[in-house]
Amino acid sequence: MKKNPELRMSDIQILREWCEKQPHLPKIQDILLAIFLQNNYFRIEPTKNTIENYFTIRTHVPEFFSNRDLLKVKELQKAFQVVAHLQLEGKTRENYSILMGRFLNFEPSDYDFSSGTKAGFMLMDEFIWTHGSSPGLIYIADATGVSLGHMKCLNIILIKKFIHYVQDALPVRLKAIHVINTSPVVELIYNMFKPFIKTELIDLIYFHSSMESASKYFSIEVLPNELGGKAGPIQELANAQIKKIENFGEWFLEDEKINRVDESLRINKSKASSDLFGVDGSFKKLEID
Repeated sequence: MKKNPELRMSDIQILREWCEKQPHLPKIQDILLAIFLQNNYFRIEPTKNTIENYFTIRTHVPEFFSNRDLLKVKELQKAFQVVAHLQLEGKTRENYSILMGRFLNFEPSDYDFSSGTKAGFMLMDEFIWTHGSSPGLIYIADATGVSLGHMKCLNIILIKKFIHYVQDALPVRLKAIHVINTSPVVELIYNMFKPFIKTELIDLIYFHSSMESASKYFSIEVLPNELGGKAGPIQELANAQIKKIENFGEWFLEDEKINRVDESLRINKSKASSDLFGVDGSFKKLEID
């Protein structure tokens, strides 16, 4: 409440009473209700939609939100070694926080989209729960090393689930997505995602073929050394972030136990994955000649 003068306990109470009338929802802490409110600029009805989407999607997309024990799940350990998922220390001039992703291992056969996305959302969860509300967040996707081989790893159904969560459930004020070191392959990949992206999000995506272009939006100094910044070597930053995720392990285990919906208690018709994302069709995996 110190960070957000607009936050009122009366609004928290309204949401708490609404949640109690939604028996399928888990018990939600007031701190999370406050984060949902702040994310939605303190508007009650949009906040209710985010709450419903947040817990429902996380329940019905186990590909991204289950088996998140980094100390035990080999595929997850590999995902963090293939891609660096970073929360950078620097901020933008607007005081927005900066998260970043970049390949450490450029070999497509080592990349798994499902595990990689799971790792990215783990970074986001750790950030939200250790930083609370934020005036805004930008995400920097460094496309260095992205190739046609990586494009073959993409799954249309999983892309749709990924976009749905980012657009309709992620409790952060996403201000921009900056794709740096772009290439023609990046444009092809973006065209796979674009049909599922709402106009509001498309307007937040920027592509930069040069660091000079990117520097108009954020200071290059906040980036890892390899990109001309002063944050430190990217592998060291990645290792430090992995340690943070490991230290947050108990939260991930507890989250999977208690922060899910119970469809048998939903007042209206219970939902299945097919209700949210459609039936898995024959375009599960992209084939490239």
